[in-house]
Amino acid sequence: MSMAAEKSAAETWTIAKVLKWAIDDFKGRGIDSARLDAELLLAEALGFDRIRLITESLRPLTPPELGAFRALIKRRRGGEPMAYILGRREFFGLDFRVDPRVLIPRPDTEVLVEVALERTQAAYMFGKALDLCTGSGCVAIAFAKQRPTWRVTATDISEAALGLAFENAQRLGAVFGMSFSAGDLFAAVPAAERFDLITANPPYVSAPEALKLDRGIREFEPAVALCSGADGLDLIRRIVSDASAHLAPGGVLALEVQYDQAERVVGLFEAAGFTQIEKRRDLGGHERVVSGRLAAAPAA
Repeated sequence: MSMAAEKSAAETWTIAKVLKWAIDDFKGRGIDSARLDAELLLAEALGFDRIRLITESLRPLTPPELGAFRALIKRRRGGEPMAYILGRREFFGLDFRVDPRVLIPRPDTEVLVEVALERTQAAYMFGKALDLCTGSGCVAIAFAKQRPTWRVTATDISEAALGLAFENAQRLGAVFGMSFSAGDLFAAVPAAERFDLITANPPYVSAPEALKLDRGIREFEPAVALCSGADGLDLIRRIVSDASAHLAPGGVLALEVQYDQAERVVGLFEAAGFTQIEKRRDLGGHERVVSGRLAAAPAA
């Protein structure tokens, strides 16, 4: 739509008309969720909820409103993920702020929180948890909200990511009892400290798979949070081999893995001396989380 056309249409284009135009535009560009994306972006531009788009569908948009909508449309046309455009993503029933500093939380990762809660149920009231590669803090904060009497430490190699995780903890009322520390995996915590639970959603995409990622992931999400060597297991190997030195006896290690990595990660757990090793599937049926328990105290 030309600037001249937009100028003349600004007085006559209603919510319904501009929404139809955006949906058709997105469909023409191959965006699968064209209607949902268009509705969310228009609601964001207007400060409405999606229901109000229906109840006020005949309301004309003002030129500033059209301008705001156009700016959001342009970003989505460029492949930018909706979560970054809107600045938020829901995870485990909580509204997290997200931006290009961190990986966008996925529904599949909720399984990691569920496994962590289930496997530490016997120590419901008191415990210490460590979440490595915390990113937005979604796993650590979701766990902390369910276990408010636990001490939860969230770490990340990226100080920028850790800053956003702290902001999310403050916003969501989880900062009490939580601590945040920057560093490379276990280097972020004292060597002598022991935890009842260690979780991580580490980078696990292999170099070949990285080339096949969706454009929105490949061009906008932080590569440091996605890729991990030729087979995707570089960081997972380090975590599994070093975890026993940071777990209390009987402590649990739970890791999110790629859809085809579970069996190899189970082998790593076995080699590191973990017992009661379990695999958990996500909603898509993929083996998404591998967990195990440290049966005895680490060797001196």
